[in-house]
Amino acid sequence: MVFEDIKFNDILFEASVGRGTFGVVFKAVWRGKDVAIKTIESDAERNAFLVELRQLSRVSHPNIVKLYGSCQDPVCLVMEYAECGSLYNLLHSADPLPHYTAAHAMSWCLQCAHGVAYLHAMKPKALIHRDLKPPNLLLVARGTVLKICDFGTACDIQTYMTNNKGSAAWMAPEVFEGSNYSEKCDVFSWSIILWEVITRRKPFEEIGGSAFCIMWAVHRGTRPPLIKDLPEPIETLMTRCWDKEPSQRPSMSEVQDTMSSLMKYFPGSDEPLDLPHHPSSTRSDPSSASSTDSCAEGTLNSNRSDDTRHAPGADGEETPPNSENRTPLQVRTPKTPLWWSAMSRASSLENQSPAYVGPSRESVPSGPEEDSPVPSVYLKLDHHLQPLAPCPNSRESMAVFEEHIRMAQEYLRVQSEITHLLNRKEELVVELEQEQKEQQTSSRLVQEHSKLLEDNSSLVTVCQDLRSKLSLIQSQNQPYS
Repeated sequence: MVFEDIKFNDILFEASVGRGTFGVVFKAVWRGKDVAIKTIESDAERNAFLVELRQLSRVSHPNIVKLYGSCQDPVCLVMEYAECGSLYNLLHSADPLPHYTAAHAMSWCLQCAHGVAYLHAMKPKALIHRDLKPPNLLLVARGTVLKICDFGTACDIQTYMTNNKGSAAWMAPEVFEGSNYSEKCDVFSWSIILWEVITRRKPFEEIGGSAFCIMWAVHRGTRPPLIKDLPEPIETLMTRCWDKEPSQRPSMSEVQDTMSSLMKYFPGSDEPLDLPHHPSSTRSDPSSASSTDSCAEGTLNSNRSDDTRHAPGADGEETPPNSENRTPLQVRTPKTPLWWSAMSRASSLENQSPAYVGPSRESVPSGPEEDSPVPSVYLKLDHHLQPLAPCPNSRESMAVFEEHIRMAQEYLRVQSEITHLLNRKEELVVELEQEQKEQQTSSRLVQEHSKLLEDNSSLVTVCQDLRSKLSLIQSQNQPYS
C-alpha cells in the first residue's frame, strides 16, 4: 500500500472524537476530505505508534481502515475517517438505538472475518490483530460496510506471542493465561463479537466486577449463554470458535467460507441503516454507553436490562456503572428475535465444518419447557423457592411467574458463584500452605548452604596452614648439600 509523509500544516483539525490503544483520535480535513488523525501523548506511546504505522502500511483491504500517511513532527497517523462510528456505539451507545436486521448482523461478522482472514494469510509475514472487539470495528456507508482498526497491538504471526494484549470480554483464555498463542486468538474474539451482534448484549455483563473476574470466569470455562432457537449451523460455528483449545477452533478462512455460505439466507445487508444524528466518532469511549432498550419486529432486539454492567472498555478497563437508581440485573438466556424463525430452514444446511460437541442447552436456563412451564433446573431448588406454575390466561400471573423465574435464575447464579469462590478459596489456602512450606524449605536450605560455605572456608584455611607446616618440616629435614 502506498502512503506518504504528510505535512502537519496541511491538516485542518476539527474535534477530538475518541481514543485508541494509544493516543487521541481527531476528526480533521486533509486535501478536502475527512480523515482521522491519531496522535501520541507521550514518548511511552511511540512503540505502539510505530507498530501501527508498520502494520497498516503493509495492508490494503476493503474491510481494514486505510492509512493515508503519517507526520513526523509532531508524530501522528492520517487515516480513513469512519463517519458512522464504531460497531460498539451502534450496538450499545447510541440514543435512540438504531434498528438493524439479521442481514446486517451477519454481514458485519462476515466482513470482519474477511478482514481478519486477509491478515492471517498475508505474505511473507502474516498478522495477528490481538485486539478484535466492537470498539475496534468501524462502520461507513450508512452502517453497511465494516472496517477493522487499531493495529497498535498487532504482531507478526510467525512469532508466537506470550504478552497479554487485548480486552478481557473478548480475549482468548490462552492470551491472559500467559500461554503461547497464535492467530486462533482472533478466532475466539470473533465468536464473542458474533454473539454480541446477535443478542445486542455486552458479553459477560452478568458477571460484573473487574476485568479479572471476567478472565477468571473464561479460564474456568464460562462462555456467553447459548442463544435460544439460534440455527444450528451458526451455533456450531460460534461454539467451535470459542473452544478452550485453540487447535480445535477453525481457521479464519474456514469461518469466512461458512459465513459466506450462510449469507444467502440473509438478503438485504446492503440496505442503509437509519442512523440517528449524533456527533461522528471513530472510537467513542464505551463508558458513555447508553442502556436504552430497543425492540421491534423485524429488527434486532436488545434483550438487555436497565442495569447494564459495563464490560471492559476500549482500553480493557472496567467502565463505571451509572450512579442512577437501577433495578437488579435480570439474568436470562438471550432469545433470538422474530426474524430468526424465517431462517430456521438453514438448520438443515450441511455444516461445512467438523462436528463439534459444545455446551448443552441444558447448561443454561432457556425458558419454560414444553411439558411443564417450570424448567427442571428450578425444580431442584428447595420447595419454598420453586416458581409456581402460572395461570396461562392471566397476564398478572404470567408476569409474577416470569419475575419469579428471574429471581430463581439470580439465586442459582449467586449460589454457583459462592460455591466457585469457596472452592477457589480452598485451592488458594492449599497453594498458600504449599508456598509457605516451600519458603521454609528454601530458607532452611539457604541457611545450610551458608553454614557449609563457612565450614568450607574454615577447612580451606586449616588445609593451607597444614600445607605450610608440611612444607616447613620437609625443608628442615632435607640434608645439606
